[in-house]
Amino acid sequence: MSATHVLAIDQGTSSSRAIVYDAQLAPVAAAQKEFPQVYPRSGWVEHDADVIWDGVVDVLAEALARANVPAGDLAAVGITNQRETTVVWDRADGRPIHNAIVWQDRRTASHCERLEAEGAGAHVARLTGLRLDPYFSATKIAWLLDNVDGARARAERGELAFGTIDTFLLWRLTGGRVHATDATNASRTLLYDIHAQRWDESLLDLFGVPESMLPEVRDCIAPFGTIDAGLPAAGVMIGGIAGDQQAALIGQAGVDEGTIKSTFGTGCFVIANTGTRALASSHQLLTTIASRFDGTVTYGLEGSVFVAGSALQWLRDALGILDAAPDSEAIARRTGIVEDVVVVPAFAGLGAPWWDPHARGAVLGLTRGTGRDEIITATLQAIAYQTADLVRAMADDGIRPALLRVDGGMAANDWFLQFLADVLGIVVERPTNVESTVLGAACLAAVQAGMLGSLADVASIWTSDRRFEPRMPADQRTALLAGWTEAVSRVRGSR
Repeated sequence: MSATHVLAIDQGTSSSRAIVYDAQLAPVAAAQKEFPQVYPRSGWVEHDADVIWDGVVDVLAEALARANVPAGDLAAVGITNQRETTVVWDRADGRPIHNAIVWQDRRTASHCERLEAEGAGAHVARLTGLRLDPYFSATKIAWLLDNVDGARARAERGELAFGTIDTFLLWRLTGGRVHATDATNASRTLLYDIHAQRWDESLLDLFGVPESMLPEVRDCIAPFGTIDAGLPAAGVMIGGIAGDQQAALIGQAGVDEGTIKSTFGTGCFVIANTGTRALASSHQLLTTIASRFDGTVTYGLEGSVFVAGSALQWLRDALGILDAAPDSEAIARRTGIVEDVVVVPAFAGLGAPWWDPHARGAVLGLTRGTGRDEIITATLQAIAYQTADLVRAMADDGIRPALLRVDGGMAANDWFLQFLADVLGIVVERPTNVESTVLGAACLAAVQAGMLGSLADVASIWTSDRRFEPRMPADQRTALLAGWTEAVSRVRGSR
C-alpha cells in the first residue's frame, strides 16, 4: 500500500499526544493521555519516564486505530517534546536510573549560582546562548550522577546514557539501536556549542558530564531509524525531531527571518526567527537554534515563561475555584479587566527577562471584595503581562514585530488574546489549527518522506482563524504594566 499519511508524537509536560495527518497535512485522528506530575519537595518536579513511555505507546496505537490507518500507510513519524527534561538510563536494559527531572525543576539553583560566582556565566553564554540556570539539562545530569548511588562511576564506565525526552523515546522506539537527538534539543542542554555545532569539551568538564553519555546530534530533518517490531507503527521511519517550541515555530510557518510566535501551553514561550544571525540579547533572552536542515543553522531569540497554562491548572486543582480551564473565558468576560489585584504565578521561579529561581508566587492587592472571579481573571492577565515582558525585551534587542502568532491551549480563549493584544499594543493572530507544535513535527516528517518539498511549503497550508487588534488606551496599558512590574519586584529573591 502507498504511504499516504504521516504521524506526529507530541510528548509534552502534562500529556502525550499522537496525531495522524493525511497527505495535505490535515489531521485525521488524534489520541491524548495525561500523566501525573511528581513533586518530591518544594521546587522539585519529576516525571516517571516509564509512565511517559507507556502513554506514548498507548496514544500511538489509539490514534492509528481511530484513523483506521495501517502502519504501511505511514510515510514517516515526527517527534516533538518537552525540552530540557532530563533522563539518564542504563544502556543494557533501557531502564531509567531515577525519575526524569523536569525543565521546571529548581533543585540545582545553588549549583548554577556557584558556577556563576566562579565566573563561568560568560563562557557558558558565549558558547551556548543560554544562562546558568537550573532550567537547562546540564546541572540536572550532574545531580543525577552525584545523587543516585553508583551513577557517576557507571557513567564513567560508559554504562549510562543521557537524553532529553526525544532521545529517550527514540531509544525505546528503535529498540535501543539509535541514541540521537536533533540540534534544537541539543542546544538546550548547556553542553552544546551552538556556533561550532558540537558538544563542547570545556562545558562537559565544567558540569562534570562524561561525553560517553551523550547522543549523536543530527539535523531536525533526518533519518532517525525505524520503529521496532511489536510496537505501533512498526517498521516506519522516524524522519524528524524538534523541541516543542521550535516545532511550534515551524508549524506557524515561521521559517522566514523576523517571524515570531508565542505558544501558551504549560509555560509560555516566545521565539523570533533571527535567520543565520546568532543574536545576543542585552535583556537576558536566550539565543537558541531554531532549526537545522542540511547542516544549515537558523537561530532564534527566545524568552521563556515557566508558568502559563499550569496557572489555570493551579486554580482548578490546588485552589478548586475553576472547574475547567476553558471556563476562565466566560468568567473574565463578566468580570472585566482587574486593575487592583495582581497574580504573580512564579511557582517555579521567574524566567526571562528576570531569571530569578528563588522568586515565589503571590496574589497582591486583595481586599474583602476580592472573589474567585477576580483571582481567575487576574491570573489570565498575568500570563499576558509575562508575554509583554518578553516582547518588550525583544524590541529593546532590535526585534520589533507588528504581529505575534499564537498557539497552544490558551489560544482558544478570545478574551485572553484580546487582552494580550491590548497590553502588547500589536496585532495577535491565531491560526485555524492552534496545535502548531505537533503540526511542526508532522511537517518535519513530511519533508523527510518527500510529501512536502521543503518547510517553505508550510506557508501554503497555514491559515488564519482570527486577528485581534489592540484597542486599549495607551495610558491604561502603561498603568497595568507598571502595576505588574511593581508586583514582580515584591516576589523576587524570596526563599
